[in-house]
Amino acid sequence: MNLQSLVKYNQDLKILLVALGYFLFARIGYFFVFEELYFLPTWPPSGLALAFIVILGRRVWPGITIGALLANILAYWNTSDIAPNSIILLSALIAAVHTLEALLGNFLLKKWIGKSQHFAKTTHVFRFLFIALIISVVSALIGTSILYLQGMFGVSEYLQRFISWWVGNLVGILLFTPFILSFREELTWKISKANIIELTFLIIAVSTITFILNNENLRTPLEQAIPFLVLPFLLWLAFRFHLGVAMAGTILVALLAVYLTTHDIGPFVLEDSSNAMLLLQIFIGVISVSTIVLYATEKERTNTQKALEQLNGSLEEKVKIRTEELEMENANRKSTEKALQASNIELRKINSELDNFVYRVSHDLRAPIASMLGLLNLAKKDTNEEMKNLYLTKVEESAKLQDNFITEILDQSRNARLEVKKEIIKFDKIINDTFEQLKYANPDDLVKKNLSIKADKPFISDEWRLKVIMNNLISNAIRYRNGREPIIDINVKIENEQAFITIQDNGRGIGAEHIKKVYDMFYRATDENAGSGLGLYIVKETIAKLKGDIQIESQVGKGTLVTLKLPSLQ
Repeated sequence: MNLQSLVKYNQDLKILLVALGYFLFARIGYFFVFEELYFLPTWPPSGLALAFIVILGRRVWPGITIGALLANILAYWNTSDIAPNSIILLSALIAAVHTLEALLGNFLLKKWIGKSQHFAKTTHVFRFLFIALIISVVSALIGTSILYLQGMFGVSEYLQRFISWWVGNLVGILLFTPFILSFREELTWKISKANIIELTFLIIAVSTITFILNNENLRTPLEQAIPFLVLPFLLWLAFRFHLGVAMAGTILVALLAVYLTTHDIGPFVLEDSSNAMLLLQIFIGVISVSTIVLYATEKERTNTQKALEQLNGSLEEKVKIRTEELEMENANRKSTEKALQASNIELRKINSELDNFVYRVSHDLRAPIASMLGLLNLAKKDTNEEMKNLYLTKVEESAKLQDNFITEILDQSRNARLEVKKEIIKFDKIINDTFEQLKYANPDDLVKKNLSIKADKPFISDEWRLKVIMNNLISNAIRYRNGREPIIDINVKIENEQAFITIQDNGRGIGAEHIKKVYDMFYRATDENAGSGLGLYIVKETIAKLKGDIQIESQVGKGTLVTLKLPSLQ
């Protein structure tokens, strides 16, 4: 069997199911007929037909026609004053009216409510009631007119027949359409303590009513009050249970009321059967509408509450996320503020150093020039050769002083400007080259050097910056001697990716009051053999570039110990 045949087969089964259901519901309706009038207080197939065509689709309409045709033929077949062919024609026309009623109802439901849950909102319920009213009026008007034209009754009975058909169909739609459509929703049942308590009260109430009905003195007023007594029961079903359960209770109450009334029992029994049936129909219609509206109200309230809970949870989550974001933003802001404060401090320091630097540089650059110009003027005026040679020697010393000063400025500029270069360091070569350079700069100095280097692996750093450091520290050890031959002990030890360097001399030393200031730009601890005051400042800044550390220990008259700790730049 191919797909097309399978679809057609399933469609035929649906049509057959609808026809069978319509016929059975019609027989149930005829079971509750008012025999004196042969009127039906409710027409259940109308509700079933509308529900089935909504659920299964409008293509099942032949099932409604077939079921209605069979039900009406069976109902009219025993009518002696109607010919068989007229019965078939009449039944076919009425079946077409019932089919039209269901198709029109399906069309209006889709147009005004849509395919969503039809009873989830009170607005949907009232639209459904309006649709039921329209289609039942259309069906009653056409059907009653057909019966009238077929001579089934006279003009005087037209209105009564119309109202009976209209209200009967309307009540059938109100009772059975919501009941059947309700099972499209998920049916859940949870037994709770509250349900048990409520069920207990219901049993007590039913037992009390049964006891009173068996009492002859109280039976009559209780029978008249039954319509009011069932209302709390229906309210309880509508508020606490699924719509299918609530409508099942309503249908049970309606069928019981019809059965009792047809057997002359209950508050709806009147002398005029037509009035009794109309009163009964009004009662059934009212309890049906009340049950549906109350259920929809409770459903809408529950859905709104769930939506509010979800919205509240969503808002709480959004507030939590936003709070975390604000905390992060606050932390970032504080971090930025700290960085800005540090930058401001560094900027003020740089500005201060720059001002001081400009002033001292201009002063220290001009001083040797002024000295050389003065010595040259003296040399021009003095005819003594020995004095001229002395003047020239002094000029040379001033030129060397200025050259050293310019070299230090260039070293500082390069240290601040150039990136750190990583290369393998040979400490023995750097230190020996430094002593050799200083030897030619000061050929009369006799310096004793003691060098010890211990390395377990190669050391990576910036060779040029290490030369600047060694040149300044060693030149200071030579320059500030203590009236005796300079002795300089240098120890280099490399372990755990770090270099530990000590440089110890036997010079004049530094006073304790100057130790903390010797790293300041242009600071001079003594005026004797005074340099520019940039040496240790350059050393400190260069070591900082290499992420190292420097410590100075000194005693006046005994010498100075400089300790360096430098990391290997891997």
